Formats: sequence, C-alpha cells, structure tokens
Amino acid sequence: MSLFDIIALLVTLAALFGYLNHRWLRLEPTVGLLMISLASSLGIMGLHWIFPQLGIVSGLQHMLGNIDFNEALMHGMLGFLLFAGALHVDLEYFVRSKGTIATLATVGLFMSTIIVGWLSWLVFNALGLPISFLACLVFGSLISPTDPIAVMGTLKTLDAPKDLEANIAGESLFNDGVAVVVFTGLVAMLSAQSGHGGGEHGGGLSAAQMGLFFLREAGGGAVLGLICGYFIYRLMLSIDDYKVEVMLSLALVMGSYSLAWALHVSGPIAVVVAGILIGNRGRAFAMSEEVADYLEKFWELLDEMLNALLFMLIGIEVLVISFSGRSILAGLAIIIIVLAARFVSVYLPISVIGVRSKFPRGVVRILTWAGLRGGISVALALSLPPGPEKNLILTSTYMVVLFSIVVQGMTIKRVLRKFI
Repeated sequence: MSLFDIIALLVTLAALFGYLNHRWLRLEPTVGLLMISLASSLGIMGLHWIFPQLGIVSGLQHMLGNIDFNEALMHGMLGFLLFAGALHVDLEYFVRSKGTIATLATVGLFMSTIIVGWLSWLVFNALGLPISFLACLVFGSLISPTDPIAVMGTLKTLDAPKDLEANIAGESLFNDGVAVVVFTGLVAMLSAQSGHGGGEHGGGLSAAQMGLFFLREAGGGAVLGLICGYFIYRLMLSIDDYKVEVMLSLALVMGSYSLAWALHVSGPIAVVVAGILIGNRGRAFAMSEEVADYLEKFWELLDEMLNALLFMLIGIEVLVISFSGRSILAGLAIIIIVLAARFVSVYLPISVIGVRSKFPRGVVRILTWAGLRGGISVALALSLPPGPEKNLILTSTYMVVLFSIVVQGMTIKRVLRKFI
C-alpha cells in the first residue's frame, strides 16, 4: 500500500469509528475511538485464530510496520495538537498557578521517573524478566508525563474550577517537553552502556551534562517559542484577514517546530509557549471577532481530526505488540506503581510549596487520577532501539496507557464530583 492508501484507510476508519461512537456508544470521543479500534483489533486476532490461513494479522502487521508511530506523532501531529491545546489556556489563571505547574512539570516528573524506574526494576526481576536499572529509568521517564492530548480532550467535558483546570492543563502541556528531554538523555546513557554508541550525543551523559542539556532544550524551546510567537503576533496585528491569519498560525506551528529540531531545542515547549501567546495576547489585540472565531474553529476541527487518528492508532497497535503471561502480569503491577508514583510526585511538591489551601480539598487525588497517559508514551517506547528490553517496556507502556485512557478517562468526572 502507498502512503496515500494507508492515510486514506486510517481516515476512513477514524470517521466510521467516530460515527459509531457518536451514534450508539456516546462515550468520550477519545475513549470511544480507542475502545472501538481496540475491539476491532481483538476481533481481527480472533478471526486469525479461527482462520489462520487467511493471513489477516500478518498483512495488517506489515501495513502497520510501514507507519512510524514515533515519527508520525513526535515529528508530525504533536506540534499541532499542543498548539491547539495551548490556544485555550487562560493566561491569568496560568500565571496564578505558574509555581505549581513548573514544580509538577519538573520536580514531580523527576520524582516519578525515579520511583517508577526503581519499583518496576524490582517487579521485572521478581518475575524473572531481566532488564537493567537504567532501562527501567528510561521506562519511568516515558511513562511519567501526563499526556496533553488525552488530558486536554478530557478537560473539554469537565466543569472544574478555573485554577484547577489551568494547573492540570499547564502541567500536561509542559511536562511532556521536559520528559522528552529527560528520556533523550537517559537513552543516550543506555546506548553507551550497551555499547551501541550514544546516539546524537556520542556517548553517555554525566549529571552536569544532563543539567546543561536540559537547560538548553527546555530553556531554548521557551525562548524560541516567544520569539516566533511574537513575530507572528506582530504580523497579525498589521492585518485583518482570517484566511491569512489562519495560514500564519499554521506557519508558526510548523516553522517553530522544525526550527526547534534544527537548533536542538524542545519543539513541544516552543509551540506551547507560542500557542499561549497567540491564544491570549494575539486574541485580545491582534484579531477581530471574525478572525478569532475562524481561528478557533479551524484549530478545534484540526484537533478533533488528529485526536481521532491518534487514538485509533493506539487501539490497533495491539496487533504489533508481543504479549506474554509474565509481561502482562508485570504490566498489571506497573499500573499500580505508576498511580502510586503519580500520587507521591503530586503530594510532596504541593505540600512543600504550600498551595493545597488554594485548591479543593481533594486536589492531590484529583491530580493523581487526572494524570492520563497517552500517545506520547507509546511513541517514545516505540522509538527505543531494538532489543528484548524494548518489547518488555512497550508491553508495560501499552497496558498503562490503555488503563489510563479507558478507566481513568471514563471516571474522572466522578472523582471531580466527589472532591469538589
């Protein structure tokens, strides 16, 4: 199949699954698409088990093998999805919660990475699944960030207090950029340890080098986002034409994301900062009501379309993942570990900086349960170099993501109603 054929098939399936969900299931769009695509995948596997001579699974696995999930998400869809989410961030509430957001997106993520890495290493080895401690830290770094795509999709349907909503959205938008930086550094160390070289870094990274690497990626991404966002804002300020201004917003996302990769700074952080600037200052001073309305609807439509494709892809990825009894058992244990690590990494920072009184009484439990994992974790797991550790990490990642989107995503409203 050509690339166009694959895209056409995926778009057709996403539209059909979306219709089925809206018409009959009426679940949250992301949950509904994931459930239908997962059920379809399991049905195909069952059909293959009954009629193996048809070769259905092998044909689909070959087709899916032509899709680079990591490339499609990390270097394609992610920039658009993050920008669409950042456009809706209220800067007033964001600034009010900046300390909490920054702490959870950095300190909280580091804590969760270490806790998940250590406990998962104990679980894997207890089950006789050999894996290095460094590889478990890599797993901790890719599974710890809350997924902005899943979180923003869920927040659209919630009636949460504005301060709490800004905190959840802000953390999810920034901690994925931080996680990508940490993940990249740890993978370089893992590659050096296994004798495959250090990737683009040429070897392992010391603690000091990791710190400088983090500052360059995260800080550089924020600065680049401000520069590019302000440049497009000035252009929008000088005209009043919705067609041109929508094109400018597209150019901002694609141009700043590509430039960030070329400059070796964080593309996700760059587009988030640019999106917050355009969504607040740009909307207030550089757009007429007509332009703002068109821009809003364009990015809302693009966001829905890409979300549909992403969560459908997550559902059918089960066809290419190798499961075993012990790896499934490890994955079930790690679901509990990830939730526990999330609780600790939220409770300690919030208690130390003393902001619990500003939020509802159950803020720690709300933030713990609202910390959804999604496509970014799967994409990072798929980007790992081949090896037995990759299969183990990918299986655990997939199980955590499925639990997060289906169980946590479907029950977060009840948690909010209970504690607010």
